[in-house]
Amino acid sequence: MSEEFHKLALDYHKGERPGKIFVSSHKALDSHHDLSLAYTPGVAAPVREIAKDESKVYDYTIKGNLVAVITDGSAVLGLGNVGPLAAKPVMEGKGVLFKQFADIDVFNIEVDTQEVEEFIQTVKNIAPTFGGINLEDISAPRCFEIEQRLIEQLDIPVFHDDQHGTAIIIAAGLLNALEIQGKTPESATLTCLGAGAAGIATLDLLCELGFKKSNILLVDSKGVINTSRENLSKEKADYAAITDKQTLADAMEGCDVFVGVASANLVSQDMVKSMADNPIVFALSNPDPEISPADANAARDDLIMATGRSDYPNQVNNVLGFPFIFRGALDAKASEINVEMKIAAVHALKDLAKLEVPQDVLDAYNADSISFGKDYIIPKPFDKRLIDVVPKAVFDAAVSSGVSRL
Repeated sequence: MSEEFHKLALDYHKGERPGKIFVSSHKALDSHHDLSLAYTPGVAAPVREIAKDESKVYDYTIKGNLVAVITDGSAVLGLGNVGPLAAKPVMEGKGVLFKQFADIDVFNIEVDTQEVEEFIQTVKNIAPTFGGINLEDISAPRCFEIEQRLIEQLDIPVFHDDQHGTAIIIAAGLLNALEIQGKTPESATLTCLGAGAAGIATLDLLCELGFKKSNILLVDSKGVINTSRENLSKEKADYAAITDKQTLADAMEGCDVFVGVASANLVSQDMVKSMADNPIVFALSNPDPEISPADANAARDDLIMATGRSDYPNQVNNVLGFPFIFRGALDAKASEINVEMKIAAVHALKDLAKLEVPQDVLDAYNADSISFGKDYIIPKPFDKRLIDVVPKAVFDAAVSSGVSRL
């Protein structure tokens, strides 16, 4: 980040009114009569109805359109464990995106504990306020236990976006990239660099979509995760391979797909050159990828490249997922966001990228044309069709899989 951009970002967040969000009312409150309806005595009417039938809370309060964006500040962006206060700008930003792209209201909540039990109990205690819980920027492996236990204990959707949002967008783009490169999930070999929340969730979802564990090598900071490694977490152990490969360079040699969710500049041009014909490189570390598009494309002219950045083609951006996934889940009054709903979102995004791109998207990106191919494997975030396509797919999957209250 340049010094000039750093200052612009600070000025943006400070402005005349600090922060990015505020709370307002959408009901009239201009007279004594309005006040009597909004508060006492009128407010007693919905209280009585909800006390008799708790499902009425969706009819008379914001609950059905309210999501909590909750963090403990332990893994914020690529900045690490900066704590709950420093995490707040990111959580406010998440709230803005929910509202802008899917008209979902958000309370951002920063919890001052990194003890698993205490965090879970805090979220559980405040859950009645919300229609859904978006966990954010919680470090691995704690995030796996936190999410799973909250899913089991709550009757509203709990979704760790760093895991599943990232996985869904990667999967949608990767299925299209495989098709373009003439490869299939069942036969493709894949190297994943990064065994945290995003890496593990991505591999789990890809296996649901047809990838074979026997064709996957997972690499962390110590090298290839294989069966000779000791003291592995349960999540890493699930992907321990029977192989004598030790390094990232070993793992990438001859592989079809590279997915990087680690940190900058860990992949060399020689590693990319060693990959199979028509390779796919998803270098998703932000702001600096595992290998730059310039270096990757200089090494190979037959690859498909994706990053997490908006200034390169094929941006893997979670805003393509979480607002629309929650929109579908909330509209279905779903008790959870299950695998069927995640897969439905993958296919909705994958298929949308194959349709003709409307003029307003071309205008937003100052482009004469955009069409399905090596430089366009996933939709653009400002494609207005997302709000029609993805929530409907998620809604239908919630209903057909039996987790909708409708």
